[in-house]
Amino acid sequence: MRGDLLDNEGMFSYLTPAQRVPKDHALRPIRLLVDEVLIELSPVFQRMYARTGRPSIPPERLIRALILMMLYSIRSERQLMEQLNFNILFRWFVGLNMDDRVWDATVYTKNRARLLKGHVDERFFNAILAQAREKGLLSEEHFTVDGTLIEAWASQKSFQRKDRPKPPTDDPGNADVDFRGEKRTNDTHESKTDPQARLFRKARGHEAKLCYMGHVLMENRNGLAVGGVATIASGYAEREAALELLSEQPGNGRWTLAADKAYDEADFVRALRETRITGRVPIFV
Repeated sequence: MRGDLLDNEGMFSYLTPAQRVPKDHALRPIRLLVDEVLIELSPVFQRMYARTGRPSIPPERLIRALILMMLYSIRSERQLMEQLNFNILFRWFVGLNMDDRVWDATVYTKNRARLLKGHVDERFFNAILAQAREKGLLSEEHFTVDGTLIEAWASQKSFQRKDRPKPPTDDPGNADVDFRGEKRTNDTHESKTDPQARLFRKARGHEAKLCYMGHVLMENRNGLAVGGVATIASGYAEREAALELLSEQPGNGRWTLAADKAYDEADFVRALRETRITGRVPIFV
C-alpha cells in the first residue's frame, strides 16, 4: 500500500540529538576522550576569561567544533556554522540542543583566536598524547615523518613584484595583472594579500602554487600523530621540521625514523646519526 505524502512539518520532537546518533558511531568514543581532556583544561579556561561581562562562547564547544573541522575537512568557519545549523550529528558533538542558535562566523573566529593566543591547542594536544601514553598506545622508538603542501588563500594574481605598487583598478579584489613572460620567484615577488605564502611546486612537472607546508611526526605502533608544525614552504623545510619535531620527543634511547625520498640529503642523515637516530630513508636515484 502506498503511503500518503504529507508535507506538513512537525512542530515538536521527543528525540534528543544524542538519541539520533547511532550507539556505534565513531564520534562517540572520540567525544568521551575529548570531554575527559576538557575537564582537565577547565582551570586553564577559567584563567583566560574575565569574571564579569557578557558570556562568551564556551571554550569547550569551540574546541569540539575545531575537532569537527579537522575530522571532516571543513574548509572554513562559515561552512562549519552552516553545518551546525542543520547537521544533528555535529550539534550533538559540539553540545548544542536542537533549538540553540548557531554562532555568527565572525564571532566564532574571534573567540577561537583567543584560545590560540593562550596556546590551548598545544595543551589539548599534549593532554590527548598523555591519554594515549597511559594506555600504552605510543611507541617510543619507531617514528615516521612526512610533510605536505597547504594551499594558501591567496590568488596567483596577488603574487607580484615586491617593489611594484598595487595597480589602480575598479575592482581591488580582482586586479587586472598581466604576468605573461615575467619570471616570478620568491626572491623578487610576494603575495600582496598573504606575504608569508611562497610559490612552490610539489614535484617536477606539477603546477606551482602559493602555499605553506605542514609536517607531522607519527609513531609506528598505532599510527598516532605525536607532533606537528606548519612552516614556510621551501626545499629544506621538511628536513628542518623533522629535526625540530624529533628534538621535542621525550627519551634519549635509540630511535628509528622512516621517511620518503625527499629526506635523502647528506646533512639530514648526518644530523640523525649525531643524535643516535637510525634513518630509514630510501636512496634518491
